[in-house]
Amino acid sequence: MTADRPHLLYVTDLAYPARGRRYCDEDIHLTARLRADFDLALCHPLDAAALMTDFDAVVVRNSGPVLGYRKEYDAFRERATALGTRVYNPLHGRGDMAGKQYLLDLTAAGYPVIPTADRPEDLHRLPEAERYAVKPKAGADSIGLRFLPYEELAGLAYGDLLVQPRVDFRYEVSFYFVDDLFQYALYAPDPERRWVLEPYEPTAEDLAFARRFIAWNTLDHGIQRVDACRAPEGGLLLVELEDLNPYLSLDRVPEPVRERFADALVGSLRAFLAA
Repeated sequence: MTADRPHLLYVTDLAYPARGRRYCDEDIHLTARLRADFDLALCHPLDAAALMTDFDAVVVRNSGPVLGYRKEYDAFRERATALGTRVYNPLHGRGDMAGKQYLLDLTAAGYPVIPTADRPEDLHRLPEAERYAVKPKAGADSIGLRFLPYEELAGLAYGDLLVQPRVDFRYEVSFYFVDDLFQYALYAPDPERRWVLEPYEPTAEDLAFARRFIAWNTLDHGIQRVDACRAPEGGLLLVELEDLNPYLSLDRVPEPVRERFADALVGSLRAFLAA
């Protein structure tokens, strides 16, 4: 590594078996671009805590669901905080980085989010639906997701579970940001094929919706993905605010958009390191 260029530790699980996607291709593309501006080393998420002291910052990218290595991830966070290590995205994110509690907080605050409950005494506040989605608060990538009728909800062991009505949405759409700057949007026209994505041209109202959650999260620097669904009546509802390691589906956008995203990431990292 050279002394005059920032040294980055890029955390990724290149062998993560994502369904219908190749996370490793995305990280290979991004690291190839970042090497033009930074000295870079890649490591598995289980090795990050031991290696990070030799770098100016740690960039967490496609590191896989934390549910599979919660103890090691918590130790990484604790050590990074104790040492004052810069982590990108910063560790104070309020979205998926902190679990799914934000879905409850946003529901209570009246934000346009799929209504969410985590206690049997709050189930009556959910809209009526044929079935309800039940998922772990610390879940990701649909791990642990199941659908149940209302009469089976009261018997669940609450504490680490969330319940939401299953929305008969028209399609899902994701908005991708670097810092607070919108980069592109993708959507899945067929709800049954959620990872068959196509470019989406958002309206001004769509962007206002997405930016509302970016502002709520208060991250000055970082990559964020706002996932939403188009409800039957036409409005958008938040599905997920991914601020830990959002997959970017860069293979689904034109090359100029990919390059513009990479340039934005370089600029964000430089500003993050200078802050």
